[in-house]
Amino acid sequence: MFRFIKYYIQSLRVKQWTKNLLLFAGLVFSRNLTSVSHFYNACIGFALFSFCAGNIYVLNDIIDRKKDAIHPEKRFRPVASGNLGVVTGIITSCTALVLISMVSFYYYRQFSYVIFFYIGLQVFYSTIGKNIVILDILAIGLGFVLRAMAGAVIINVPVSHWLLLCTFLLALFLAAAKRKYELTQYEDGVINLTRTTLEFYSNKLLDQIISIVAASTIMSYALYTIDPVTVAKFKTTSLIYSVPFVMYGLFRYLYLIYKENSGGSPDKVILSDRHIILNMILWILCVLLIIYNFSD
Repeated sequence: MFRFIKYYIQSLRVKQWTKNLLLFAGLVFSRNLTSVSHFYNACIGFALFSFCAGNIYVLNDIIDRKKDAIHPEKRFRPVASGNLGVVTGIITSCTALVLISMVSFYYYRQFSYVIFFYIGLQVFYSTIGKNIVILDILAIGLGFVLRAMAGAVIINVPVSHWLLLCTFLLALFLAAAKRKYELTQYEDGVINLTRTTLEFYSNKLLDQIISIVAASTIMSYALYTIDPVTVAKFKTTSLIYSVPFVMYGLFRYLYLIYKENSGGSPDKVILSDRHIILNMILWILCVLLIIYNFSD
């Protein structure tokens, strides 16, 4: 039993739950960070969504177990290595997803609809979507949009279209960067073709996508900061001073992609590069100071 729990928890990929911190974006930008009830609900949403995403990872690993078994890094995953049985994994993850859905539907009705859509999207991605070029990275982007939506609906605040757009574009940027890294590894003979869509991508195509999406992300965020609705909401135009942090973060990531050959795992890159970490801290502090102090 202990062995099963150990490998099941490993399959949940808890380290990747950092992606779900995006659920707190609605809490921050709705100016409800100091509300105890809203913060509590946001934490519950984070826990439910993270556990949901974790069990989706288990199902995805089961579907990809044969390809993962020949990958230099993924072959150590519990399912690919045979430490977590296929049948056991399916039963456990499906049961967990049903329980999460039931709890969400009973206590947070609107939030549960986002959960249902996310599960459907991930099942589509794991079985079909990830094998279709371009659609694979668009599906990843939509998954992050649902994270942002989940964070807003669980505290019952309007969903900002700007927040969704910036989230979608940033997710596309990271997804394209990951494909760039994987394609480079494949062409260098480091890994076998474990992702079907790689044979349809090219470095030139991915370079174009990365450039377009990076520029669009910066422009969208900049337009958000000076949008009349944003200015009226926060009663300040100072949010535009946070734009340089966004620019530096994207440029630093581009540097890591093209000069350091990184980008295979966005969460590892972001959490291991001290320049990006410091920039993120400064951006967060800047935004908090502007939204919660300068707007009085």
